[in-house]
Order: sequence, then C-alpha cells, then structure tokens
Amino acid sequence: MGTAPFALPVLESLHCHGQDIVAVYTQPPRPAGRGKRTRASVVAERAEALGLDVMTPASLRDDEASAAFRALDADVAVVAAYGLILPRPVLDAPRLGCINLHPSLLPRWRGATPAAHTILHGDRETGLTVFRMDEGLDTGAILSRHPMTVPRRATTERLESGLADLAADVLPGLLGRLGHLLARAEPQDDREATYAPKFTRADGRIDWRRGAEEIDRMVRALNPRPGVHFGPASAPVKVLEAEVVSGEGPPGTLLDRSAVVACGRGALRLVKVRAAGRPTTDGDAWLRGQRLAPPARLI
Repeated sequence: MGTAPFALPVLESLHCHGQDIVAVYTQPPRPAGRGKRTRASVVAERAEALGLDVMTPASLRDDEASAAFRALDADVAVVAAYGLILPRPVLDAPRLGCINLHPSLLPRWRGATPAAHTILHGDRETGLTVFRMDEGLDTGAILSRHPMTVPRRATTERLESGLADLAADVLPGLLGRLGHLLARAEPQDDREATYAPKFTRADGRIDWRRGAEEIDRMVRALNPRPGVHFGPASAPVKVLEAEVVSGEGPPGTLLDRSAVVACGRGALRLVKVRAAGRPTTDGDAWLRGQRLAPPARLI
C-alpha cells in the first residue's frame, strides 16, 4: 500500500524477493503537471508493469472497500507513504496486521512530511521506523528502528530516496521474522512525540530577518513543494538552490552582484531561482535581468 515515490523501492524489494503480492493499493489517479492531466501514481504505473493487481479506492472507510480488502486473505499489509487512513476493519483484516515503514525515528516526526521537517529543524540523525499500525497518527508499537546520519546539505528528495533504499534493504529480513518482532513490539512514548504536518505556501515565504542557515534549510526542505519564495504575491520568485556565505547588512539587502543577500544572521547567495512564468536561471543572471544592484532590497 503506497502512493509516493518513497514506496517504489519497497514494492521492487517485495517483488524481487519473490513475495506473493496479492494486490497493490495506491491512491486514485489525480491531475498532475502544467496541463493538469489525470495521471496514475508512480506506484500504480510500476505495479501494472509488473503484472500486479492494482486497487485505487478513494477511501477505505465504506463496507464495500473493507470487504474487498478482507477478501484478499493477506498475511500482512506493507504500508509506505500511502496517504489514506486505514480504519479498524482494514487494520484487523491481515493475519499479522498492517506494518508501516516510516521515514523518521519515531516518535519524532509523526505525520506526513518527516523528511522535510528533519532537514528544516537541522536534525543530524534520522532513520526508518517499522511499526504495527493502529488507528492513531503513526502511534503504533515499534517493531524495529534503523538509524541513519542525515547527509550534509541534504534535500528532502535526496533524504527520502536514501530512506526508501534503507526500507527496501531491511524489509525482506524483517518479514522473515515478523512474528517474533510483533511479539516483542515496544509501545511509543507519546511524551517524546513531535509532529510533521504538511506545509502550506505561506510556510515557504522567506523572511530575510531569519538567519541565513535557517533560510538555507528552508530551501532544501521545502523544494519542490510547496517551494520557497520571496517578492510580491503577484510575481513571486522561487529560490531553488542557495548557499550560506559570509556577509552582513540590513536583512534583505543585496550585498553584491552575485546575488548575495543579507539575512538576520549571515548572508545567503541565491544560486538558482525561477521567477513567475520564467525558466530557472542563475541568481546573478536573474539580477541582471531585473536590473537590480546593491544596495537594493528584496522583499
């Protein structure tokens, strides 16, 4: 059961190790891209290529969907970045329950965007947690935890990819001793829980009064969605890549023609940007196109 690219290595691992995959559940096709054409999830596309049965219910809460799931007579459901709530009848249907591969060291960063919050908050360690699902938000008992150092200058995409590969590596051995792990599952300590909700467009608005390192983490954490931007709402400029450099001045001030901007602490060079309706370009090339020069102020 998966939808996002994070689930692809898990699906490949199950298939390559000869597991009997009775069905692949993924979210229904949705509009995507500039043309907003309806497109199946990457998991659906790969599962169909592998000749697997693909199920795309919009919800699992109705009796018909629950009955169809129960009729599969599965031993276990492996869940990775699925995106739908599993109600109690679904959780109880497989003989060994439903296990989730979650890209953080629970109970830290429960929720939808753990990798992005890991980067945004400057965590140096993350990892994969495998837990038996219950009706709470990533609250189930832990079967195993697999720590991983956060790579230097990691982006959300890069970190999720590394954690997905880790999930694919540990899954075959874990399934082989699943009964033993379930018997020894450890409850989470809710007092240590932190949460990773989805980001909104407003979360990506740059406040130049923040420190350069904090804004740099924003850029690496929130791209490509919802993106990090500055400028007027009618013509925002997205920052796709940046780097912390030396420099100081009033926050938002251009310090030189290489697109170095003063922040509340330190300075940030805009490496790659994309203005509304324009292609991606180097920060200094964007400045020249806008005829901006120091000490202009960015908003």
